[in-house]
Amino acid sequence: MTAPLLSLTWTDDVTGRRGFLVVDRLVRGVCSGGLRMREGCTLEEVTGLARGMSLKEALHYDPAARYVPLGGAKGGIDCDPRDPEAYGLLVRYLRAVRPYVESCWTTGEDLGLSQDLVDRAAAEVGLVSSVQAVYPLLDDEAAARARLADAFAVEVDGIGLDELVGGSGVAESVLTALDRAGVARGGARVALQGLGTMGGATARFLARAGLRVVAVADVKGTIANPAGLDVEALLAARDGHGTVDRSALRPGDRLLPGDAWLAAEAEVLVPAAVSYAIGPAEQERITARWIVEAANMPVLPEAEEALHARGVCVLPDVVVNSGTNAWWWWTLFGDVGPDADEAFAHVRRSMRTLVELVLTRAEADGTTPRAAAHALAARRLPLIEERFGRHRPERASSGGSQVDGLG
Repeated sequence: MTAPLLSLTWTDDVTGRRGFLVVDRLVRGVCSGGLRMREGCTLEEVTGLARGMSLKEALHYDPAARYVPLGGAKGGIDCDPRDPEAYGLLVRYLRAVRPYVESCWTTGEDLGLSQDLVDRAAAEVGLVSSVQAVYPLLDDEAAARARLADAFAVEVDGIGLDELVGGSGVAESVLTALDRAGVARGGARVALQGLGTMGGATARFLARAGLRVVAVADVKGTIANPAGLDVEALLAARDGHGTVDRSALRPGDRLLPGDAWLAAEAEVLVPAAVSYAIGPAEQERITARWIVEAANMPVLPEAEEALHARGVCVLPDVVVNSGTNAWWWWTLFGDVGPDADEAFAHVRRSMRTLVELVLTRAEADGTTPRAAAHALAARRLPLIEERFGRHRPERASSGGSQVDGLG
């Protein structure tokens, strides 16, 4: 694996905490990848995530689309997002990396940070937008920015469209795997780790598709019910970090330890919270047939190898959770409009096509879905470079000083 183009570590002079930025590659001088905040975040973690973003961009390459694939990048801050110092730390980090956001790095919400918070901090440091580096690549910047702002203003059942599209893609990945295997949706059970933006939306779409959600884990533990949890009630009882108010539970719901979701009697496990959640010891407890990675890097390589050896299919993060990133660019470049039905249809269609392609390739090659996805990306990356090159475009002035309503 080649070294990233840029790898930097920043130390905050107020708290001593560290932040990281890794640019894996540039396409037309621009890269894409979110900014996460979590206690224990490391440069190694951010490097792996940046590489994953390059793969996600490549996997969604469509020569006929307006969406121009970007390079991959990622940012990370080593801090608990609940810490009273967290917001000030975020502002100082963005001030430090502002030249990169202005010139090449498009970013947004990730683990521990909402888009609203990123936008507020970006405005405070004088950035036009967290994605302003892509503006020179747009045919009509004003129309594109208005379209994306309109899309972020769309709500479905009281929840922002931007919070739902990723979960729609994860759910479609699950449904594609079940359909290929001939497993009836009504008979399938699912357990999730995490009920934040991605996990919550995934749970909602799977429940509405007829699957039974039997376990959900948050920072307080696992909530389980073999007969099925009331997903909508749990979602309504969440706080801003995805933690469920236990007073909202029904009589049949059980409170179990935080890692109990791993051993849930379910066909599908969806880790949708933290990286490195499933290591060699954790994988031994898993009886599910599929693990669908809604989070980034939740299954360690040695655990995935053991799971594959005993017939457990791990659908990789670079495929499964790529819908959010792709939706941003489909909307900004004009492949989809600011409409929920259009967005969901495009995400589902694209994700089903991609998952089918990856699983077919894995079966043909006798490899894991992750190896198949990497092989597909490796074929597409040279095509993107051949068409677009890696040159840095001349930068037009974006003007203004306000974030343009992303969130």
